[in-house]
Amino acid sequence: MSRARSWLQEERRKTLGDWVAVCLRCGFAQRYFEEFEAELPAECPQCGGELRSQCPSCGARFSSAFAVECEACGGELRPPEQFGVRIRKS
Repeated sequence: MSRARSWLQEERRKTLGDWVAVCLRCGFAQRYFEEFEAELPAECPQCGGELRSQCPSCGARFSSAFAVECEACGGELRPPEQFGVRIRKS
């Protein structure tokens, strides 16, 4: 990873939040800071779907709205497609 990219990611996390919650139904994403995790809504504010902020297998948080696999355990965070389109390129 380049220094510029790493710097930009760190600045974004300091400003917008370290972690991400993603709706499994519509793809809505919300960044948050660890200390405000308890304030995350239980369901998506857009569509009412499940808002996931942790890996269902190991409980690890994830930092990218585009993550489909857990960095800690390799488990599936969400289906790899949204509306028939792959979330991550192969």
